[in-house]
Amino acid sequence: MSRQELLYLFVSCPGGVEPLLDEELRRICPKRKIEALRGGCALQGAAEDVMTINLESRLAQRVLVELIEGPYRHEDDLYALARRVDWEAWITPRHTIRVDTTANRSPLKSLNFATLRIKDAICDVLRESTGERPSVDTREPDLPVVLHVGEERAALYVDTSGEPLFKRGWRVDKGDAPLKETLAAAMLAAAGWRGTPETGGALHDPCCGSGTIPIEAALIACGAAPGILRRFAFERQRPFQTLQSRWAEMKREAQARVHPPAVPIYASDVAFRMVDFARRNAERAGVAQYIQFNGGDALERPAPKLAEGLPGTIMMNPPYGERIEVRGKAGASQFMSRDASGSEQRDAADDFFPRLAAHWKRAYTENPAGWTAWLLCPEMKLPTKMRLKESRRVPMWNGPIECRLFRFDLIKGSARTPRDDKPSAE
Repeated sequence: MSRQELLYLFVSCPGGVEPLLDEELRRICPKRKIEALRGGCALQGAAEDVMTINLESRLAQRVLVELIEGPYRHEDDLYALARRVDWEAWITPRHTIRVDTTANRSPLKSLNFATLRIKDAICDVLRESTGERPSVDTREPDLPVVLHVGEERAALYVDTSGEPLFKRGWRVDKGDAPLKETLAAAMLAAAGWRGTPETGGALHDPCCGSGTIPIEAALIACGAAPGILRRFAFERQRPFQTLQSRWAEMKREAQARVHPPAVPIYASDVAFRMVDFARRNAERAGVAQYIQFNGGDALERPAPKLAEGLPGTIMMNPPYGERIEVRGKAGASQFMSRDASGSEQRDAADDFFPRLAAHWKRAYTENPAGWTAWLLCPEMKLPTKMRLKESRRVPMWNGPIECRLFRFDLIKGSARTPRDDKPSAE
């Protein structure tokens, strides 16, 4: 494969993030035509585009190269399809492989058998041409292969990312239910926060956990490439071996453009243990000096003091029942309620959000430039609970949990909504 030969690429992302990924890819690959699809974006790009997207995308999960696509009825058709691929162009028998299978309304009875047939085809092709076959490595393969089977057609892809791209390489210390880095980046992208006074201003996360949101924000504000600390599967794949000098140059260029942020970034958490985790993660990411960490309850910490004329953005993934229990002031003041069966149960979350709204009205409405709060939550009636009028809600998924990213404009005297107001439609 030549440096300029175009490949069919599919860049995957979580559901709901497709429009944001489309916009990001247009910035990263301005000369390519991007098509937003369900679960990601498609484009034709050269090998250098593959390297660039892996290094620079904050929202993508994986960068896949489509090898072949065609009709099938049973597993033997998949074997024949895989044998038509020039596997020697990608690996030698000294490389390792792994095959993963995804399906959408496939008539096949066993996806495991389909996976095995693709592995057999790869090994048979290489053994016939070289006399040897590659080994399987289920943890860190040189060539991760993805088979997708639909109702009538199947496609084979090479995964050039290896580990999913949300693994930036800096997270070691984790708390309960850590937020994925790609979701934090999607929240910031949806808010239009880009780390300048004109695009969101200062950033504050009062429920920072292990630091995902403030660290992603600091990397954005510093212009740091999200993949600069990690390795990728493409580095071991044959089509990219002739581009090693260009890859080294791309990483040097990415390092050279890093700069101090133009806005302050604040992070706090009710658990001092989590603040320590967040600080250590920030140190590994190289941005600890740009984030002011504090302990303290989100219901009590005063608003950060900002420079005159600088707006502020609150970005938070608060505790909610399916994810993590509420702690701090709201947790300590849990009150009793009854479920559908009449049994008494403690419900701290229903206390947390009204208290949070009251605290925002007291502490965050004095800044003349204003604060804007963005809050990720699965509770669709959250604005009613908080008695705040949202100005926007964006559908997002936190793993298997369907959520909304709510925007509240915290302006003195205008944040309250009447009791009979209905939440805005999406």
